[in-house]
Amino acid sequence: MTVETKLPYDQAYINQFSQDRNEPEWMRNLRLQALEQADTIEMPKPDKTRIGKWNFSQFKHNAQGEKIASLDELPTEIQDFLDSESKSENLLIQRNHTVAYAALSDELKKKGVIFTDIFTALNDHEDLVKRYYMKDAVSIDEHRLTALHAALMNGGTFVYVPKNVQLDVPLHAIFWQEDPEAAIFNHVLVVADDNSSLTYVENYVSHNQAEQTVANIVTEVVAHNNAKVSFGAVDNFAEGTTTYVNRRGVAYRDATIDWALGQMNEGNTVSENVTHLVGDNSNANAKAVTVGRGKQTQNFTSKIVHFGKQSEGYILQHGVMKESATTIFNGIGKIEHGASKSNAEQESRVLMLSEKARGDANPILLIEEDDVMAGHAASVGRVDPLQMYYLMSRGISKTEAERLIIHGFLAPVVNQLPITSVKEQLTRVIERKVY
Repeated sequence: MTVETKLPYDQAYINQFSQDRNEPEWMRNLRLQALEQADTIEMPKPDKTRIGKWNFSQFKHNAQGEKIASLDELPTEIQDFLDSESKSENLLIQRNHTVAYAALSDELKKKGVIFTDIFTALNDHEDLVKRYYMKDAVSIDEHRLTALHAALMNGGTFVYVPKNVQLDVPLHAIFWQEDPEAAIFNHVLVVADDNSSLTYVENYVSHNQAEQTVANIVTEVVAHNNAKVSFGAVDNFAEGTTTYVNRRGVAYRDATIDWALGQMNEGNTVSENVTHLVGDNSNANAKAVTVGRGKQTQNFTSKIVHFGKQSEGYILQHGVMKESATTIFNGIGKIEHGASKSNAEQESRVLMLSEKARGDANPILLIEEDDVMAGHAASVGRVDPLQMYYLMSRGISKTEAERLIIHGFLAPVVNQLPITSVKEQLTRVIERKVY
């Protein structure tokens, strides 16, 4: 038996949804094209994970949220994600599918920086959005979930940093799934033009435990020549949310994309993080951590594809499994023919804290060029009982001993994350998941 994945929304609904937001014609046509394809193309097939019975069709597509006049109105769990130094600057909060709060400093506006919600961008910066939206990084016909995303996109952000502009302050987006039945079909588009740099941080949070809904998220990051993008995220969806998240990057000549991902969802999750190193001397660093608990199943794929000469790609991912959780890490480094003198390195490690927990780490190197360097490391194992015995013999409780072991196991990744606020957020979320 499989869960029905046919859309509960038809062409008339999509047309009306697009018209209500005054979208340009090309976007409406893209939605309708994707809707038609969603009924004919297959679901994705993540390695060693059966998603046929997962919920991808039971959800509320359109749910409004109230705007807020002050950040003090936010619940504590949302305020925990705010940067203590610049709480209200360069911040966007999406509450369900409504922009509840938006701020961008005058200094960044004068530099031509765009940081806004995706619907405002479609109206005010149509040419820029059209140039990049589901073009180079993600296409609508990859599989059914990308088609569903394109048809039902209902939120997200657009970031553009002009040529020769370097940002020394982060841009921060919080996506708050307040309605327990509201689905998030977010599209995040980040573009760094030539010789520019930026740091973008996003958080996802929900509260639904018994209520079932969906998060179908697509992110596209484009780093033009000699640009640098640091992208940080802490995903924290509740147990009732089935999550598919697809984060893609394209790096051109001398460009760098750094990923710092904390994947802390409580429900079933499929995550893809793929970077294409198109230009010579381009670089990508993909770092991710996760803590799984309960009965959740997670499948994480980190992939870096080398096209440019002397390109560098590094994957580092650590996960801790508790109770009956299952996690699969796929690390893929691919060096295409012609990408000489490139380097693909990866490390994936999974620690299991209980008898019923399951983990798998799959290192894959696909090399089609001779003059390159490549390497991998992978391990899956249970906690050393001697470690537990040593800690507990010093009067430390079992729970506290597990907490120390978890932090120690994840520290090699967390400490290397390039974004301080993401480190702090991850530490707090890990603490909540440990106890």
